[in-house]
Amino acid sequence: MVQEHRSTDVSEKSSKYVGSGTKNEEGGLWETIKVIVQALLIAVVVRTVLFQPFNIPSGSLIPTLLIGDYLFVSKYSYGYSKHSIPFSPGIFSGRIFGAEPKRGEIAVFKLPKDNSTDYIKRVIGLPGDKIQVIGGVLHINGQPVQRERVEDYKTTDLYGRTISVPQYKETLPGGVSHFVIERDADRGYWDNTNVYTVQPGHFFMMGDNRDNSTDSRDEASVGQVPFENLVGRAEIIFFSIDESASLWRPWEWPQKIRWNRLFERIQ
Repeated sequence: MVQEHRSTDVSEKSSKYVGSGTKNEEGGLWETIKVIVQALLIAVVVRTVLFQPFNIPSGSLIPTLLIGDYLFVSKYSYGYSKHSIPFSPGIFSGRIFGAEPKRGEIAVFKLPKDNSTDYIKRVIGLPGDKIQVIGGVLHINGQPVQRERVEDYKTTDLYGRTISVPQYKETLPGGVSHFVIERDADRGYWDNTNVYTVQPGHFFMMGDNRDNSTDSRDEASVGQVPFENLVGRAEIIFFSIDESASLWRPWEWPQKIRWNRLFERIQ
């Protein structure tokens, strides 16, 4: 009798231990799920409200930004529109906490033609400005923008060959200075334009690689950018790797990383 009673006790204890273990496993799984959900929510909030990462896929802002640069864009700089939220849901129109960009800032925006493609250019014209390019020289409100010739810049032509092209230090009204290049030496397609009058609530955007940039000068492709389409201001390069780097040759990555560009402020 005693032996049978003991046997029953052991069985009951084992059953309790198994039940406890199952509950612990369920609790551990639920805690893991909660941590993952919380992390995702934090990531969405940060991406929507604070910063969003972007990479540079084209050379339209050479020499300021290079293909292979990865940067953070501050979402709060210009306030928030539907384009501040992933997939641009039409839950509201206009901007809240809006602050207009300053001339010379580099901004990411949604292409007005489809309201979905991300573009990045420099803010050149503010509402009411008159913009024109004459002989490669930018004019704002009838006045030529100051530019100073500096050492040539090495880039590639349409065939991928390395060439040296004219480079200038351009100083916009308000004092912002930056570098531009003229691959076609002031004889490019967009080096002579009509006068563009910037509409109210819109901005005129241009690339620093003046002969290799599809921007507001091309009204059929880009045109002027509504304030609502601005996503944020480019702030800092957090990573940069040469465009020739291959995903399948990781042993080359240390030599391909542009170490001198890491954590460089964007101007």
